[in-house]
Amino acid sequence: MDPEIAALAGTAGTTVVTLMATNAWESTRDGMVALWRRFQPSRAESIGEELEAGREELLLAREAGDAESEAELTAEWQGRVRRFLLARPEAAEALRGVLDELYPSAPEQPGTERIRLEAHASGQARVYQAGRDQHITER
Repeated sequence: MDPEIAALAGTAGTTVVTLMATNAWESTRDGMVALWRRFQPSRAESIGEELEAGREELLLAREAGDAESEAELTAEWQGRVRRFLLARPEAAEALRGVLDELYPSAPEQPGTERIRLEAHASGQARVYQAGRDQHITER
């Protein structure tokens, strides 16, 4: 198997599961469904349903403190994306585009820079840091 496909599938599966429990969930689902619709239209609807079911499983697992289920779900999506790319290798570039839109800070390409944030607070100080979007509500 092409190592590039394996690496891309690993990144995609991890990213999808990571974003299932975030505010970016709808964009994640829509991006993945659009990808399947473009390259395997007959599977697009079922992929959307599988993503929704996976999200429900993830949220329940996190609520129960079940990290093993999250790891299994990640492996499942990595495998699903890998099989998709093996069947449709021409979809790799489109998948990279989806991932860049969803999770631009994920280091996929050689030479991609990482952001390192460091802060020190003392007393009653508060520190807010974000590598991307940040929403703070204080009362």
